[in-house]
Amino acid sequence: MNKLLIVGTVAFDAIETPFGKTDKILGGAATYIGLSASFFNLQSAIVSVVGDDFPQEYLDLLTDRNIDISGIEVVKGGKTFFWSGLYHNDLNSRDTLVTELNVLADFQPKVPQDFKNADVVMLGNLHPLVQSSVLDQMETKPKLVVLDTMNFWMDCALAELLEVIKRVDVITINDEEARQLSGEYSLVKAAALIQAMGPKYVVIKKGEHGALLFHNKEVFFAPALPLEEVFDPTGAGDTFAGGFSGFITQSENVSFENMKNAIIHGSNLASFCVEKFGTERMVGLEKKEVLSRLQQFKSLTQFDIEL
Repeated sequence: MNKLLIVGTVAFDAIETPFGKTDKILGGAATYIGLSASFFNLQSAIVSVVGDDFPQEYLDLLTDRNIDISGIEVVKGGKTFFWSGLYHNDLNSRDTLVTELNVLADFQPKVPQDFKNADVVMLGNLHPLVQSSVLDQMETKPKLVVLDTMNFWMDCALAELLEVIKRVDVITINDEEARQLSGEYSLVKAAALIQAMGPKYVVIKKGEHGALLFHNKEVFFAPALPLEEVFDPTGAGDTFAGGFSGFITQSENVSFENMKNAIIHGSNLASFCVEKFGTERMVGLEKKEVLSRLQQFKSLTQFDIEL
């Protein structure tokens, strides 16, 4: 069985949207990636850090999904990373209210020995030096390294970010971040400039407007499924990344054609994530629902045309 190594935050979130608000709930990039990837036939492990205030039931939730948590360090007397955000009415824009790094501030990732030969490495949104440190610990070269990042690191750690970008095969960012990183407004030009930085593939996420995949001069577009209700977009991008990297890991195929399918699988799983607050929908999600909605995606995008 192929191995997926996931690096990212395991955290607490407090979220407020036009539809309601939560107290501290389970969150973090690695959590969403892991839950999403668990719908595929693979072995996965999370590398992260939490404080001893992190409930055992949340760790059990991950192990129940066959996720190896030996790489999650629990710091005695430490407090878990906490983020709080307020979404505006359009759900595309948000204000960060609180960010408490806590144990994440001194995080030194330790890759479990069994995953130093992972087939795919999914570097969730973290400091670029932490992402690089994980790649340094790999004993065999992964078939694919996927990197997720955000504008925060472009603002405060650009040099380190550019160094890790050189070492990855795929980068996933949103349209705003692609424009900031490249200095180009056109996403086609932005993707070409980002490819020149190192990655062979560039995935640009456009939220409710789908996602774009670029490779050399080739482009693929996957729509987002139109949903009746969107409660909370937190974690949608990470869920997408988990579906994308999970499908690639399971299929053992890193071609452009197969990445098109991976984009659809990622979009499909992300469409569930936004239906409830936090990880609630992903925790209760069943495989038959995933397959049923995958059929909806196929119907949405399939057509015959005479040329």
